[in-house]
Amino acid sequence: MIQIRRFRPADAAEVAQVVATTLNISNSQDYSSAYLEATIKRMSPQFFLDKAEQTHFYIVHDGNRIVGTGAIGSYWGSTTEYSLFDIFVLPTYQKRGIGELIIHTLEHDVYFRQAERVEIPASITAVNFYRHMGYTFKKGHETVDEEQLYRLEKFPHQQTASSSSSQQQEGAS
Repeated sequence: MIQIRRFRPADAAEVAQVVATTLNISNSQDYSSAYLEATIKRMSPQFFLDKAEQTHFYIVHDGNRIVGTGAIGSYWGSTTEYSLFDIFVLPTYQKRGIGELIIHTLEHDVYFRQAERVEIPASITAVNFYRHMGYTFKKGHETVDEEQLYRLEKFPHQQTASSSSSQQQEGAS
């Protein structure tokens, strides 16, 4: 049975393996092997232990097996802007709604609820998924950056605003 819970330190090694497997299989069409190897090396168990201290980090599990991850944390120390991080789903579990479960969980987290803006650094592989989830390209970031990522964002409180006030705000920027 698929369930989601907060990350525990004992999860770190398995999370690192889930991420490595997902990158090697799902992202291999969009990124070079050198890029993937460097990313996997950086995303060690210690990386996830450190990330969990700085974010609200969640794991999705199927019984005792971790099958997905995702986190939300401050955007460069801000208390009004946040970022989504490390959203991965094992390839054998993709296309089952687990990615949406992770996004919905993160969007119900206290950090998201207090955010004026939430950014996500999206891989080439996942950019269309995040766009489907309502994230749009950050102005001036419609192409991949030097990290080979797209920068997308969502404005949580504008979702409840009327479309006319949203249009007025967009016209003013």
